[in-house]
Amino acid sequence: MIHRFADCTLDTGRHELCRGGEVVHVEPQVFALLAMMAGSGGAVVSKDELVATVWNGLNVSDATISARINAARKAVGDDGTAQRVIRTVPKLGFQMVAPVEVEGAAPSRPAAAPAIRYTTSADGEVIAHAHHGAGPPLVRVGHWLSHLELDWDCPVWQPLMARLGEHFTLYRYDQRGTGLSTRATDNLSLDAFAEDLAAVVEANGLEQVAIFAASQAVPVALRFAAKHPERVSRMALYGGYSVGRVYREAAPGEVNEETILGLIRAGWGREGSAFLNAFSALFMPDATPEQLKSFVRIQQQSVSAESAALLRQAVDRLVVEDDLAHVTAPVLLAHAREDAIHPFSQSQRMAARLPDARLMMLDTRNHVPLPQDESWEKLMQAVISFCGGGDG
Repeated sequence: MIHRFADCTLDTGRHELCRGGEVVHVEPQVFALLAMMAGSGGAVVSKDELVATVWNGLNVSDATISARINAARKAVGDDGTAQRVIRTVPKLGFQMVAPVEVEGAAPSRPAAAPAIRYTTSADGEVIAHAHHGAGPPLVRVGHWLSHLELDWDCPVWQPLMARLGEHFTLYRYDQRGTGLSTRATDNLSLDAFAEDLAAVVEANGLEQVAIFAASQAVPVALRFAAKHPERVSRMALYGGYSVGRVYREAAPGEVNEETILGLIRAGWGREGSAFLNAFSALFMPDATPEQLKSFVRIQQQSVSAESAALLRQAVDRLVVEDDLAHVTAPVLLAHAREDAIHPFSQSQRMAARLPDARLMMLDTRNHVPLPQDESWEKLMQAVISFCGGGDG
């Protein structure tokens, strides 16, 4: 929807704020706050309502709320003294006092997940894949835990897929051993994973693609790009590595393989288990209860605990150091500053060895990108611009 007030235009479809015809950059939480206020119909919005919508019910301080209100006012040319756009109502909350004109309707995604298709990899294993959106092709490389149908409604992955689908035709697939792809497989080699990616590209008739890969999908994408340089235009790689956990010296605070395997075997797919609590703390410490519940559901339906442990052991042994010099496509490396799963130093290492790479550090502790995290919007904008789905 497009909201017009004062000299501002707030476009929720494009996630864009303009003032006086100029684009104004705001953090995701500030944008969400403005969207909520603009859509309130002039009603007073309480702090509890703001927290429920903007912060997904997380416990935040009054100082944090005040800081976001001040940032929102500054973005729209208001201040705490004039309060011509956003008024503070003592002991009640905040009110949008500037008249708001609304155009259009919020874009909606299809009620059902996109059609699932199947192809076979080089060794005959079946790989499930799907695509949606419009624009240049972008392939999201399959990773440790995914499910093509369940991901569509997952509060972690659905916002990412919807955002990328606004700018690209997004192709995605379930990694072998997980989701709707072959579950029972003995071949968990790096080359096998790269051949799965190649099979999906070939099945969709794609001559050249941009690639988005996260975590253990990063070495898979690099192996594919080194073997098929003519098929890759650009790559955006988030939170990845070139040397698997087993073969690298542990960084301060990095969790080891034995810990992760023990947690998997102790509580895979169970709410309230030690694994889930530890996973939350390590992989996505800022996840909401809804996001964690969705993760448990995907665990239960995507892969067994035994297979998850085998996959974890396989991806912890992936090494692509020798491939880096053969990757000719430009590469964007994004990495969380406080990543406890794969340290930032791994992206630094790749940036130094890839022929054409740039490095972006995100000020977050979440290995899994979360849409409520302020760094999420920065990552999305960078991926869209770098991979050719935007004007930047």
